[in-house]
Amino acid sequence: MNHQTFHPRPLARRLFLRIAAHLTTRRATPPPPETPHRLLLIRPDHLGDMLFLTPVLPLLREALPNTHITALVGPWAAPLLADHPALDAVETLAFPWFDRQPRTSWLEPYIRLVRAARTLAGRFDTAVILRFDHWWGGWLAAQAAIPRRIGYATPLLTPFLTEAVPYVPGTHEVVQNARLLNRLGVPATLTPQTHALTFPVKETAHSRASQLPLPPGTGPLVALHPGSGAPVKRWRPAKWGALADALHARYGARFVLTGGPAERDLTAAVAAHIHAPLVNLAGQTDLPTLAALFTRCALVIGPDSGPLHIAVAMGTPTVHLYGPVSPATFGPWGPPERHRVITRSLACQYCHRLDWPEDLLADHPCVHGIPVEPVLAAAEALLAAST
Repeated sequence: MNHQTFHPRPLARRLFLRIAAHLTTRRATPPPPETPHRLLLIRPDHLGDMLFLTPVLPLLREALPNTHITALVGPWAAPLLADHPALDAVETLAFPWFDRQPRTSWLEPYIRLVRAARTLAGRFDTAVILRFDHWWGGWLAAQAAIPRRIGYATPLLTPFLTEAVPYVPGTHEVVQNARLLNRLGVPATLTPQTHALTFPVKETAHSRASQLPLPPGTGPLVALHPGSGAPVKRWRPAKWGALADALHARYGARFVLTGGPAERDLTAAVAAHIHAPLVNLAGQTDLPTLAALFTRCALVIGPDSGPLHIAVAMGTPTVHLYGPVSPATFGPWGPPERHRVITRSLACQYCHRLDWPEDLLADHPCVHGIPVEPVLAAAEALLAAST
């Protein structure tokens, strides 16, 4: 995500944040205990990045059995951690830029920071900022006078920290999280086979999922999730139609379309190209119900998005379409024989830029230019393996 503030140039922003860090961190704070008594985990991200934290949470609890651990997350991601047994509390904050809301003024994010810091002050002795570029979170922890502040050694974040850990580009985010929390006793290496993504889902969500309408037939149920947080990641509706019709012709597959309330127009456009048995469930599932629905599916297909990582966490085979974002860093954390990644080779990959205006999306074919054939081949391989 490209965070945009009032700062016109990177050098000006860096200077501004160094001055802010100097003014904020020069206050005396009591020395933190050797082992944290009250730990704050700051993670502003949306679904996928939040799920990447879940493999290390049990390891963190094992390393700190007597520490009170609180996760501070956006309200959009709180359901993923609400019932996690490794956490004592989950608190929410509408982090600026991550809330996907227009700014009323350049000053508003900093007013929000001061107000949030007041609610945190005096409550924690250690904070970990779990996103490599989240200088706002580092500033928040410093403004709240949390004595020990751990984060990544990146130019904008480091001035607010007491302990800076190297960030290794190209390393998967799950491993990055483990390396960062190694300062608190978490093992620095782990694999998808030994430490999987988790999303605890209650029986009530499975009950709701069982009551959702499904398409007729006895063929494998396949979920298509065409939406994503950034339009540049999306595939063309006509290609979804060609994919679905081919899978129905060869396997008798039937389909559910999933998405949030804001994606109803997108899923309707996709549905218009599909002639196979189909039910459009966009806007009809909360996150736990969506996760439970995925456990009823033989396969989930979609672009790089949080719901696809939810499917991975639920153990359902997946096909992911990746474009501007590197799958080596943000790809599915699961056995590769059950989770396939499809990309298109381009000279500009992986730029990691997501904020392209709508009128320029046609010039960025990293996802919409992916042909149907490799996606179909990956889907067929996974369906064949499950029968």
